[in-house]
Amino acid sequence: MLIAPEQRLLDAALDTASRLPADGTYLNTVASAVMDIHGDIYTGVNVAHFNGGPCAELVTLGVAATAGAGPIALVVAAGDEGRGVMPPCGRCRQVLLDQQPDCRVIVPDGDDASSVPARELLPYPSQHPDADPPRLLRFNPRHWDSVVDGAKTATTRFDDPTVPGPATLLFEFDDRYRSMPGVIESVEHVRFADITDAQAALEGCTADELRTALRTHYYPDVTDGDLVDFVRFRVVTTG
Repeated sequence: MLIAPEQRLLDAALDTASRLPADGTYLNTVASAVMDIHGDIYTGVNVAHFNGGPCAELVTLGVAATAGAGPIALVVAAGDEGRGVMPPCGRCRQVLLDQQPDCRVIVPDGDDASSVPARELLPYPSQHPDADPPRLLRFNPRHWDSVVDGAKTATTRFDDPTVPGPATLLFEFDDRYRSMPGVIESVEHVRFADITDAQAALEGCTADELRTALRTHYYPDVTDGDLVDFVRFRVVTTG
């Protein structure tokens, strides 16, 4: 099931796909839409040719870059003639992993659609050694106030890899994304069962309370032996 920003993006891609010219002038068959960290949407279409041509996702990333978009948070492609959501090809998956590794991609899911992290599209990836993409650290919007006022400076993640360095702190509100600049100061790998009270205190609770909350609200399948990432971060003030 798609949340509101995802549905808004999918609607934009479907609308663009429905307006592709049918005369074959450009051989456009797929439309794409991307949403940046501000919630702004950019659209584009593929350009087919016998000697090759860019996929819709790559064209749309170029459109977003030309418009000065922020890091991309969400991507989708839709086929012409009512074909609906289309998963990205292998080349586009590699580009997304290298350039926008923390974006989510809307893909077909039976008769519906759902979004998955870009990294899940390539389980055994080859990552460009010189890539230095912008990073995102996503939060539930209920944490907005506590992050803004500095009460929350840590988060615990399972199967959601991140790395120290500059990052956009992204809050997925129902109507539109909100974001702020931040820095991931450290990432500590710990067994779920070994989360300490001192670590949990940075999230305003005890270790038992944190484990219960993580299992209840985010990671119902995590086991005591699983490794989780304890991430310390801070907001970067500007001006």
